[in-house]
Amino acid sequence: MSKSILMHENGGPEKMILEDVEVGKPGPGQVKVRHTAIGLNFIDIYTRSGLYQTPLPNAVGREAAGVIVEVGPRVRGFKKGDRVAYCGVLGAYCQERLMGTEQLVKVPKGVSDEQAAAIMLKGMTTEYLVDHCAKPWLKKGDIVLFHAAAGGVGLLFGQWAKARGYKCIGTVSSAEKAKLAKKNGYKWVIDYTKEDVVTKVKEITKGKGVPVVFDGVGKDTWNASLDCLRPRGLLCSFGNASGAVAPQPPGILNTKGSLYLTRPSLGAYTATRKELEASAASLFKMVKSGKVKIAIDQHYPLAEAAQAHIDLAGRKTTGQTVLVP
Repeated sequence: MSKSILMHENGGPEKMILEDVEVGKPGPGQVKVRHTAIGLNFIDIYTRSGLYQTPLPNAVGREAAGVIVEVGPRVRGFKKGDRVAYCGVLGAYCQERLMGTEQLVKVPKGVSDEQAAAIMLKGMTTEYLVDHCAKPWLKKGDIVLFHAAAGGVGLLFGQWAKARGYKCIGTVSSAEKAKLAKKNGYKWVIDYTKEDVVTKVKEITKGKGVPVVFDGVGKDTWNASLDCLRPRGLLCSFGNASGAVAPQPPGILNTKGSLYLTRPSLGAYTATRKELEASAASLFKMVKSGKVKIAIDQHYPLAEAAQAHIDLAGRKTTGQTVLVP
């Protein structure tokens, strides 16, 4: 038997229960993966709460790393003993699982299992935000704004964007997080509990505003994000950490300066096997080069997933967090 955190109904952290499960043998096109590390992400909270509806019961979680321990019939390109990682596949909060190989990527030497588990979702999100989603709006030397700069995506984003030649403004909620953001590529950091974000951004940009705002917070930052943009700027609204944004009249984009809005997701940027492999390869290259450094700041046993959710929602975590099976 294997251990898995299962949810039979949506709700609070207490709805996640550690149970024994029978994994079975892999079928055609499948492998059995034994997890060595599991990534923690805000989307796990959305899944647990029901904000993002998923079939029940499920094991929550969408990214992990591990080793292939058994290979089913008609599997090509993967073998027993391969170190692998994945993201976007629901059910990661478990010790072992069966899965198809279409979402798996091999983890290269120079990248640890914990690093891979912690950054597959957040790292490839950073990759598509910087290198694809916002690229048409940006040139080297441009200033961009990122909310929640000390979070999991935020710390990767600061390093990645700096490596690409952009200057980053980050928002944080404490002096401690401000120091962390500064160490991870942000040129300017705004403590939104003490300073007005729009005023500071306009001050930094000499009244112009920024060409792109990256907003994974949602409801609480929506208005400020729009007001920080220069005319014809782009708002990349890629998350809802503070709750979903209320319905908005399209005309607000006109009155704020003929703005552009996108609500992107990783799945749309890794929809094909070629795109998935290219994104993962770019991520692993950045990590191996040292341009993006990965710090695993918190470890929780799998059985303590509920506490990990409480700490993440309470903004008690920084950087990357992994669950240990």
